[in-house]
Amino acid sequence: MRAIVTDSYGGPEVLEVREVDDPKVGPDSVLVRVHAASINPVDYKIVGGNLDGAFPTVFPLIPGWDVAGEVVGVGPAVRHLEVGQQVFGYGREDYVGGGTWAELTALNVRAVAPAPPAMDAIEASCLPLAGLTAYQALVEALEVGSGDTVLIHAATGGVGTLATQIAVACGARVIGTCSEPNHELLRSLGGEPTTYGDGLVDRVRELAPGGVDAVLDLVGGEALDTTGELLARPGRIVSVTDPRVTDDCGGVYVFVRPDVAQLQALSGLVEAGQLRAVVQSVHDLEDVREAVEEASSGRVRGKVVLRVP
Repeated sequence: MRAIVTDSYGGPEVLEVREVDDPKVGPDSVLVRVHAASINPVDYKIVGGNLDGAFPTVFPLIPGWDVAGEVVGVGPAVRHLEVGQQVFGYGREDYVGGGTWAELTALNVRAVAPAPPAMDAIEASCLPLAGLTAYQALVEALEVGSGDTVLIHAATGGVGTLATQIAVACGARVIGTCSEPNHELLRSLGGEPTTYGDGLVDRVRELAPGGVDAVLDLVGGEALDTTGELLARPGRIVSVTDPRVTDDCGGVYVFVRPDVAQLQALSGLVEAGQLRAVVQSVHDLEDVREAVEEASSGRVRGKVVLRVP
């Protein structure tokens, strides 16, 4: 099969398209013919060696954790999926090496579910990692519900666009930080935009004079440092980027995990018309270096996606 491969850590320049062996399918796995794989920050951080201390790495390395495609093989222990099904999944393992930026990928059944029928593969590939991150932060950790006012830092990025819609579906009011050119996009997702940077506390106070009920931090650093001034009740804050949230803010740090039931919940929100993917661009495998450069630019609205013909 063709795959995006690197033999060493580095930037986009180390990535190349190569013929490699097809993946093996274990008893608890399915073989998926990949139609699309979206790019997440963790993907290019892995390629750069930034997660070397957290995950064993097998070279040659095929990056990628998000996928949408068709099941073409199933292990003998698999019961909830069958050949021919369209699926989407978050293919994180306890090591990195056999990822989803390829024509075929083998996924443990804990990581994959039937894809939302209302979405094509490009859109569905945007949901797993980012959607599960938003769901686990908002629904599990923060228990966001009707009447809550939620502040989301970086509300028009890959996680933020989905988090905004999930919070709105839970009945919450969403105030989201984003650059001014993205304000209209955030409004279309149900959020109220405010520009990030100096003066943020005052701008949020204008929208929510009594403070906000919960905060989802997708930025870390200075954004996290100012959040304490805005919370109506201390501690109701989650960060997915800055582990300091636990000690400095009394909040929760979330590192997303695969979860079939939650993938199905995301699919349900899609079918109910409450969740859609925001796709900035689509690239062929051969253009992976350009795609990674774009995804890592810090100016992405939604997701950048690799298309696999």
